[in-house]
Amino acid sequence: MNKTLELVIFDWDGTLFDSVGQIVQSLQFAAKEYQQPLTDDAAKSIIGLGLPEVAQVLFPDVPELHADILQCYATHYVENSKGDAWFEGVAEMLQTLKAEGIKLAVATGKSRKGLDRVLSQTQSHELFVVTRAASETKSKPDPLMLAEILRITGINAENAIMVGDTSYDLEMAQNIAMPRIGVSYGVHTPETLAQFHPIAIAEDVASLHQVLLNQVNLKQAV
Repeated sequence: MNKTLELVIFDWDGTLFDSVGQIVQSLQFAAKEYQQPLTDDAAKSIIGLGLPEVAQVLFPDVPELHADILQCYATHYVENSKGDAWFEGVAEMLQTLKAEGIKLAVATGKSRKGLDRVLSQTQSHELFVVTRAASETKSKPDPLMLAEILRITGINAENAIMVGDTSYDLEMAQNIAMPRIGVSYGVHTPETLAQFHPIAIAEDVASLHQVLLNQVNLKQAV
């Protein structure tokens, strides 16, 4: 069977959207408010997980504070992230892929409310045929959100590519036998991403754009 590319699924934070710094800052703010120790590295390491999983990993000893910490984080993030935007070159990359007939989707650890807010902020609802947020399915690296995207689009895993900046993204794709591309300009290092055998690891958006165009060209050559 020909493995032609029909669908590209993107993570959001750290892959399309330059928001990692603000996420870390907001987690640090919430941790301090509730007198919980938290390093920058620890805060950064959990980006990509759903919020309940974030609380379980970062604050395992105070489950009674999870709801309050997460609400504090969310409030601080919304109030201070209005300047966050797509990485340079992302808009052009998405438009080019769509013009080539590739379907686009999002699979993110954000909540549905948070994802809808940034989709509106970037005026990009119409770019994506489907989006899935961790609050409405299972958190990465469980592959359920990818399985749901494939079911909705009617596309097989082998005809899709997952693009992400964390091990959670690539492990999720590996768990459903979906080809994957890592990006090293977000959260996790190339060494961490390489453990999940991606097609490529892109160091910036321009490199990612080229890797994806190469995959489109492979499709056209089949």
